[in-house]
Amino acid sequence: MRSFIALLLGTFFGIVLVKSEVASWFRIQKMFQFQEAHMYLVISSAVVVGALSIALIRALNARALAGESTSLKGKDFHKGTVIGGALFGLGWALTGACPGPIYAQIGSGEYLALITFAGAFLGAYGYAMLRPKLPH
Repeated sequence: MRSFIALLLGTFFGIVLVKSEVASWFRIQKMFQFQEAHMYLVISSAVVVGALSIALIRALNARALAGESTSLKGKDFHKGTVIGGALFGLGWALTGACPGPIYAQIGSGEYLALITFAGAFLGAYGYAMLRPKLPH
């Protein structure tokens, strides 16, 4: 049942991404060319909602659905963060997709996103292989 609910929520999220044009290659390119504020406004609102949600989780000492205690730990900042962020941004600008919208793009018939999916898969696999040698 949980898998079915997750599938429904994922489908709904994909529809929202497509209908709001957040998964649109053209919108993403216009963002990186500083031609439109659409994506910047969407990203900014997501950051605000995320920050408020984290503050609320901490203030209420919220628990997971199964009752476990939740803890939100910060991550260390180092040069690997900058290098990884630059690579992520470059891939995002070149392909017009970050990992979430890849599935929505494929689902909406933009089959060139399969190439982006292959790149993301290879990148994740490469990271897993190189992780022990990367700065931490």
